[in-house]
Amino acid sequence: MKKYILGVLAVMLTTNMAQALEKQLPQPDKSGGLPLMEALQQRRSGKFFIKKDIDDKVLSNILWAAYGVNDNEGRRTIPTAMNQKELEIYIADKNGVWVYDADNNALQQISDENILKAFSSQEYMENAPLVLIYTGNKESNYVEMHAGSAYQNVGLYAASAGLNNVVRGYFDKEQVAKLIKLPENKKVIITQAIGWEK
Repeated sequence: MKKYILGVLAVMLTTNMAQALEKQLPQPDKSGGLPLMEALQQRRSGKFFIKKDIDDKVLSNILWAAYGVNDNEGRRTIPTAMNQKELEIYIADKNGVWVYDADNNALQQISDENILKAFSSQEYMENAPLVLIYTGNKESNYVEMHAGSAYQNVGLYAASAGLNNVVRGYFDKEQVAKLIKLPENKKVIITQAIGWEK
């Protein structure tokens, strides 16, 4: 009986941990926003943010714009060379680190540690509520191109939604790779800070 109770408790604990590690995002808005030419006109690198969290709906829109699935065959919102889907996007916010699961429009938690201070090498990052971390295979010939397409999409969405964003390479990539538990065969490419306009 004791073994049975311990087994049930172990299953319950594992189930609760699994639930805590995955977060389903709301469906992204796939219509509306600024017309493309207006979004291009409004697109800027904005470095100053107010202290206001980004809610899950806006986060879903950001991630779908970056790398979401936009058809029934699993293609993405960005062009991918030879349909290689090796780009990965990690999300750092005050609640921890997550990786985007585009196929399910969900987040998988990597850590509950707030690592935003790892990006504070410049003062304007103090209030940034969200940092996207673009990563990919070290041996890939295309992953940097994919990251560039993704952060441009995010920049256009940000212009349409009244968000500031700035693409950043000034941070310790090796430190960030450790903090997000990146496998040895992968690398941090670039980051993008996002928040509400100051």
